[in-house]
Amino acid sequence: MRDIVFTRRSGWIPNVIREDGELKLMLGAGADANHDPRTFTFPISEAHLAVIREDLARHLLLWSAVLPLCDDAGTRGLLDENAAVALLDPILLAGPADVDALFRRIRWDRSRLIAHGADIGLLERGQVCVAMRTATETSNGKRAQEYHADRRRTERGAVLGPLDAAILRYTGQYLHGATVPKRMPDAVDPALLPEVMRVIATAEQACAGMRIGRDPRRGKRATDKRDWARMETTVGAAVRRAHPELVDDAVRTVSFLMCSEAANRSRNTPMEDDEEAAGHRADFGGGARKAVLSFTDDKGVEKRWLRDGPRTAAAEFWEFVGDRSAADNEVFTIEDEEMGEGIQLHFYADSIARITTLRKGEGGSDPEYRVEYGLVDGIGGYRNLVSTFVRGGCAALEEHGPWMSDVAEFERARRRRRDAR
Repeated sequence: MRDIVFTRRSGWIPNVIREDGELKLMLGAGADANHDPRTFTFPISEAHLAVIREDLARHLLLWSAVLPLCDDAGTRGLLDENAAVALLDPILLAGPADVDALFRRIRWDRSRLIAHGADIGLLERGQVCVAMRTATETSNGKRAQEYHADRRRTERGAVLGPLDAAILRYTGQYLHGATVPKRMPDAVDPALLPEVMRVIATAEQACAGMRIGRDPRRGKRATDKRDWARMETTVGAAVRRAHPELVDDAVRTVSFLMCSEAANRSRNTPMEDDEEAAGHRADFGGGARKAVLSFTDDKGVEKRWLRDGPRTAAAEFWEFVGDRSAADNEVFTIEDEEMGEGIQLHFYADSIARITTLRKGEGGSDPEYRVEYGLVDGIGGYRNLVSTFVRGGCAALEEHGPWMSDVAEFERARRRRRDAR
């Protein structure tokens, strides 16, 4: 039989219960192997209950001290009741100086006290009883999160000024640097918002006209890492030049915001428009040489493109790549059967092969091909080569060499480039 004897408004603060006639403190902490919350209890006396009822600060301090014991119990272990009971008198019944001394010796959960309004400066100076004079029953988890975020920054030597902090709040990255940034002007002190917007304007001007294209080799919504790095560097340099007082965290979050927004614009753009923005639109319309093309991947899947269709060959091909590309599917081919020529893209090797039919197979004989290899510089290089082939076939690729027919020579060229990076 279990009855609740005392509880506070916040459901997480430990309750006092009576179980089989015995007073116990009951708290939820941690989780079991199935991620369900665990509940722990240990006995207390009437004297302890009286303090818990009347003194919120002592109640919270006891909770803070018991939580590490719950952590020690893990997902299935038992609470060390002797250790928990041993905390009762020193925390609930001792004088403030003795409580402060105890908290200098034991482990305790600082974040719980901060979330409930404890004075952070006094806590860090070891004056826990005085620090708890500002404690409240209601919890503010964000306050504790900000405290830990500040500690992580301090540990790596980053000290935020008011404008730095305002910029991080504006992008939503004050708590977690890995959070996708967004624009949150309401999170900024109105007095600092104009300064924040001046920094943002500097970044916007620096990357005006720049774009982050898609990289279908890594999936339908993947973007070009080189474009990202280029924009990040450009924005970072401009912001540092115009606002030298900002710390790296603030500059980095502004660059991240600009890059993230540019990448999202690209992801939400139809492939045709993405090709046009990248400067590879010339394969569409009357000037296009190819009439029918066949796209294949390394798994034998084929897709055909007809010139009379509504989409460009390049857009159709890169969508095919985005749909099919994977770690075990990195070779894609574009073939013009009528002209007897094609290109094969090797994404795993940053290379391409152009293949020309020299003699068709007749009378049971095998056809004869000329295969030449070239190196490719990133997704931009691949886009350019695909569009060039679509416009003018293998002959048009001549100027994009050098092309090597000797495989050993090509492998040496690959090694030289790899070693130079």
